[in-house]
Amino acid sequence: MEYPQLAVMNISHRYFDLEEFFSSAAASGYTCCELWTGAMHLYVDCHGYDSLEQVRELSQRYGVRIVGLCPEQNNPKPWNIAARGNEARARTLAYFKNVVDIAAELGAEQVMVSSGWAFLNEPIEDAWGRSASMLRAIAEHAGERGVRLVLEALQPVESMIVNSAADTKRMIEAVDHPALKACLDMGAMAVAGDTIDDYFDLLGDDVAHVHFVDVAADGTTHLAWGDGDRDMRADLDRLVARGYRGVVSAETYDGRYFADPAAADAQVMAEYRRAIGA
Repeated sequence: MEYPQLAVMNISHRYFDLEEFFSSAAASGYTCCELWTGAMHLYVDCHGYDSLEQVRELSQRYGVRIVGLCPEQNNPKPWNIAARGNEARARTLAYFKNVVDIAAELGAEQVMVSSGWAFLNEPIEDAWGRSASMLRAIAEHAGERGVRLVLEALQPVESMIVNSAADTKRMIEAVDHPALKACLDMGAMAVAGDTIDDYFDLLGDDVAHVHFVDVAADGTTHLAWGDGDRDMRADLDRLVARGYRGVVSAETYDGRYFADPAAADAQVMAEYRRAIGA
């Protein structure tokens, strides 16, 4: 049986330098990563970005390939895909174009995007329209650079625009650009009451990436495999059964992991290897 490749993320390594992330990832057996653009590791804004020399060198030295970028973008970050106002929208578009350019320069296949967020005192459809317009503009640039965008649903506490598999399908259809695909985020999926089958029934081959995380019975998401209550072996088998052969990223993100993120990453890899019989 061919299983998806497991990638690690640096999002919980925010109190460690970037070399510690690549070094510990390699030590745990990871060969690829999804790079979060936290300012302490790779600064990027609407004006430009840090030199990529260190990132490229660390990736090569430790044998951990960068398969995608996960840029900062949700409230209260300034890069809101559903931003309102010409100046805010111009800054946001310039930011995401820079992220796409970084991905292209690093040889990464994709950039993670969300719908952005709406003001709670405005009609949701107004924000929906702004989101679709911005995603289309970013997708046009991504297509020109040979980079794929993957749209993940957010939880209702983060945004009210795209929360479910059905919302994801509707937004992808509204944007109508071949560079925009879907990300199945296990946390958002669980909170929305969706299933893996719901995503593949609605989106099929447009499911191009997975954020593979455990979820607790109390609704806490983005836990390391084994720290929640999901049957993640069954989840992995279901992805395989639906024909998914892409990358699954361990988006392990909770304050409990900040002091020793490498241990959480190693735990996820150990569970993954046990599940696939490696």
